[in-house]
Amino acid sequence: MAQETMTPEERVNAAIQLEKPDRVPLAPLMCTPAAARLLGIDDASEVLAGGYDRLLELDMEAFEAFGGWDATPPVNDPSIACLLGLKIKLPEKGETEAQVLEAENWSAEEYDVLADMGWLNFYGQVLVPRVSDNKPEDVQALQQGAIENAVKFCDECRKRGIVPMYPTWSMHPFFSLSLTRSMVKFTEDLYYRPELVDKAMKVAIPEYIELLIGMCKATGVKYANITEERAGAFFYPLKIFERFWWPYTVQIVDALWSEGIVSWFHLDTCWDKNIPYFKQLPRGSAIIDLDGTTDIFAAKELLRDHMCIVGDVSAADLCLGEPAQVEAYTKRLIDETGADGGLIMSSACSLPGAIREENFRAMIETGKTYELGR
Repeated sequence: MAQETMTPEERVNAAIQLEKPDRVPLAPLMCTPAAARLLGIDDASEVLAGGYDRLLELDMEAFEAFGGWDATPPVNDPSIACLLGLKIKLPEKGETEAQVLEAENWSAEEYDVLADMGWLNFYGQVLVPRVSDNKPEDVQALQQGAIENAVKFCDECRKRGIVPMYPTWSMHPFFSLSLTRSMVKFTEDLYYRPELVDKAMKVAIPEYIELLIGMCKATGVKYANITEERAGAFFYPLKIFERFWWPYTVQIVDALWSEGIVSWFHLDTCWDKNIPYFKQLPRGSAIIDLDGTTDIFAAKELLRDHMCIVGDVSAADLCLGEPAQVEAYTKRLIDETGADGGLIMSSACSLPGAIREENFRAMIETGKTYELGR
């Protein structure tokens, strides 16, 4: 059985700094539907309608009910999704998930408006009223509420000795533009109006950097989340990635790293062809959080002793498998990707709403007790 000689913060920091901790740190991506299921709440829609405090309370209840882990992500509050320029459908009774209603929320002609107004002003003054019942004058209060909630989340984590993985979820501007323009229209822009996309990215990136640094300073957290789903080779050839994503991403990482902030990439979909690029970033400046579709074992070989990897117990195993399957895969992850450090054990993306309690326990208990390098 693994002997614990470190605090959760020491353990997480050791993994990120590519040192060997006393055991692999555990950081399942808890979310409201999974927390509700694990706590025996059949109707997550009531929780989602209960406001941020209830969402945070539920996450903390799940943490305490299952014996705790080392780090946890912030609550994903659908009530402020309008700040991202997105329409959200909250779950009705008996449903568990909020849904993004992706649509063409702004036109190609408005790229110039975005460039003139600035990225955040365009979202706040143009898109928020367009996708929600909020008026432009409501935006400042919504933004302030998001900051206050991030501080509250970090405070609640620290009371329990949990490491906040990052103060808030945030989408890479490339992903944000894709979601708000819609994937089809944004793809057309990439090929037929590339100069407009470049113009938007050049405006958005400095504001995005300032936003992430400001949130980290407000909460005292030294990790910043950068979520991306659509820039990888699963969707686009490398020439698109190399022009519209990678140079801007290097700019983000370098700016954060200069402030002592580690970029925590949450990469959905398959990034097998893109992973080698991350070797170009400064050692230890970023973390790669994978969702189970990227080959985590190949990624480890490419990034060994250069970058910490997070992942990746699958939703299929957690929902449909048996505890023995979860235990076996957890041990394999530790043996093959964590024995020399540089691994944070997690779920492959957020924990699924149909998670089985016994499988979740198998993941947590195996992670806590299995010895590194056994």
